[in-house]
Amino acid sequence: MADQYGAGDTLRAICDTMPDFFAGEGWRCPRPQRRAARPAGKGQHGGLSAGEERRAADLEIWLRPLMPINDAVRIILHILRGSGATTKLLAINGSYQQMLGGAKPAQMLRIEVDDSLACFPEVSANKYAINVRFNSLETAQRPRLCDFDVPFSLTLCNL
Repeated sequence: MADQYGAGDTLRAICDTMPDFFAGEGWRCPRPQRRAARPAGKGQHGGLSAGEERRAADLEIWLRPLMPINDAVRIILHILRGSGATTKLLAINGSYQQMLGGAKPAQMLRIEVDDSLACFPEVSANKYAINVRFNSLETAQRPRLCDFDVPFSLTLCNL
């Protein structure tokens, strides 16, 4: 069976361009194999039978190269979340709209709602406007627009 959409060929090409990227960590770039005919694939159950300590050690080895990226993203998000001025607003009947002005639109929106309100925000935004709809938390049916006024805080975050 040929690789659908050439995904296997693409992964092989990426792996061939970085053969020793993870060499110092004892990790090798995985090669895609045809596993559709075999339940659980070849060798997939071997890791499950290893002890908990071994699985935790393997996970740490696999994640170690990604930790600098994780740290950088956390720092950038912390700075971004701390920027901007927070304003207290009211969504009348669960709906709020704000037109954006200025040359630099918001890069991220931060919305805070009191936990005692049984609703969650649904945001639609572009470079011209922000639309916030608060939906009720009902597990038995699809979410529906709140029929009451929802106080919330909005921060337009920008670097």
